[in-house]
Amino acid sequence: MGWLTHKFGLSIDNLESAEVVLPDGRVVLASADQHPDLFWALRGGGGNFGVVTRFDFRLHPVGPEVHVGFFFWGADQGREGPRAARNAIPGLPEETGILMAAAMNAPPAPFVPEQHHFAPGHALVVAGFGSAEDHAQAIAPIREGCPPLFEFVGPMPYTALQQMLDEAAPWGARAYEKALYLDDLSDEAIDVLVEWTGDRASPLSFVPIFWLGGAYARVGEDDTAYGGRRTPQYVVSIAAVCLDTEALTADREWVRSVWDALRPLAADAGGYVNFQTDPDEDRVRASYGPAKYDRLARIKAEYDRGNVLHRNMNIKPA
Repeated sequence: MGWLTHKFGLSIDNLESAEVVLPDGRVVLASADQHPDLFWALRGGGGNFGVVTRFDFRLHPVGPEVHVGFFFWGADQGREGPRAARNAIPGLPEETGILMAAAMNAPPAPFVPEQHHFAPGHALVVAGFGSAEDHAQAIAPIREGCPPLFEFVGPMPYTALQQMLDEAAPWGARAYEKALYLDDLSDEAIDVLVEWTGDRASPLSFVPIFWLGGAYARVGEDDTAYGGRRTPQYVVSIAAVCLDTEALTADREWVRSVWDALRPLAADAGGYVNFQTDPDEDRVRASYGPAKYDRLARIKAEYDRGNVLHRNMNIKPA
């Protein structure tokens, strides 16, 4: 999957070991051979078990240049743009990095034509890690499905790709977020996103959507504590990003309303726990499922029986 996978499983799948400061002050090395239960729990269980001071990962060569396609459909293109993006995603090469950004405003970035700065609509970012020819072939169906309002296609340094959307999260911004998993980005789900596009107070608030497939889906369901099924699916995050408290108050309600509208289309109330602002024990349990949650609770009792580390998506000790 490449780009952005540090948030969605592949980084924890490539983790070799972690140095952890436990709540009782001990420093341990967790790996497949040392403290294996703790090592399992750290890969998805968040900060419930200790403070990790060092990660050791298996690395893969990337770049230095990658190929990027940024496609933006305006609000007047209705549902056709998001559907074209949805239809193209499963056919993209496995090593492609994908971010769909729904219900957003075009950023005032150098790659966006000035006349389209802050235009409402929906976007798809495709990062290719092969040749320019491979990338051109991969993105061709996107244009054919629905010609975008504007696009940017070209090579860039991998480091620049990682900074491409930094302006969408300025320092000091106030934020609120909820997320869920969808097996399919159905027409009904797209209808919800399109209908709520114009109801945001802040132009920075939007709905990032991540496709999880490929290597992510080849990892065993119980191999890590990741709080989601290891089947191909979408992570849908509804994110309020605001520069003042008044806008945050309005967009917090926008986030909750969009989540409520999408909830009937999801298998359960669970979501990616890093995209949950409100502590909610029922949603944490739903995110991990009964078997994983119970195992995490037993490990929590071994390493943090007093629940010292509780200001998080908390797993209570068994």
